[in-house]
Amino acid sequence: MIEIGAIPVFVKVAETGGFAAAARLLGLTKSAVSKRISTLEAHLGAQLFHRSTRSISLTEAGEIYLAHAVQALGSAREAEDAVAALQGRPVGQLRICAPVSFGLLHVAPLVTDFLQNHPGITLDLAMDDRVVDLVSAGYDMAIRAGAMPDSALIARRLTTIKSVIVASPKYVSDYGAPMHPEDLIDHNCLHYTYSRDALEWTFAGPEGEAKIRTKGTLRVNNSEALCRALIDGLGVGRLPTFVASSHIAAGRLIRVVPQHILPEQALYAVFPERRHIPAKVRAFTDFLVDRIGSDIAYWDVEAAD
Repeated sequence: MIEIGAIPVFVKVAETGGFAAAARLLGLTKSAVSKRISTLEAHLGAQLFHRSTRSISLTEAGEIYLAHAVQALGSAREAEDAVAALQGRPVGQLRICAPVSFGLLHVAPLVTDFLQNHPGITLDLAMDDRVVDLVSAGYDMAIRAGAMPDSALIARRLTTIKSVIVASPKYVSDYGAPMHPEDLIDHNCLHYTYSRDALEWTFAGPEGEAKIRTKGTLRVNNSEALCRALIDGLGVGRLPTFVASSHIAAGRLIRVVPQHILPEQALYAVFPERRHIPAKVRAFTDFLVDRIGSDIAYWDVEAAD
């Protein structure tokens, strides 16, 4: 008999790199996960994982089986999508990945309203600033900013992401406000680790484009943590306005280098290309477009009022 029920367990162990982590995500005990994998290996007559006291890794047979298992799960999801489409309303588990700061500030506040309007959906919202492979990680959709080079993804534009250079009133009082990009060379510039140009900041201003190589005492992989350090007066930093706008409006941060504009990015809802776009994905995408979608983001409109 084919061990179909073990396939999602095997894939989750391979993704997380451990039985305990997979068990937590699947809502099972570690022993249940281990037993399921052992049964699958006995059925196949092959070892799928190298096991040690500290870690596990896929064997050659495991790598081959994983490629086919991921395809099998994808086909199963498409079958569910096709059946759900016949029911006429969004149902099922919806797995979404969003950047941490944007997720906390602008997605999490929408969750209750969305679920109350779609009682047939169970939402699994993961927040991660890293770019993950949606298919292999099992996500139905993600929220991402910037260029979309992956042709296997469908992207629906939501709004524009702007960025600004900011510092606290205390920092400006102690060290002065940089007015031109070149002034930043003499300031303690704080950096967001995952930015494509973390250290080199590009500006467009009256004199044309300027690229400035910045340096400072902090690099951090979360915009909220970066914002906290800026409010505390540690230095000057680049923040997206979806994080900075409320603090600028409240006077906790001041925009510096005001006559020079940073590059803008588009914000997208992205999801894997499928024969049938699941009703649950379409419902959440439409919901985001309704609440967030605009040429000018609502947080920039509120900051300008």
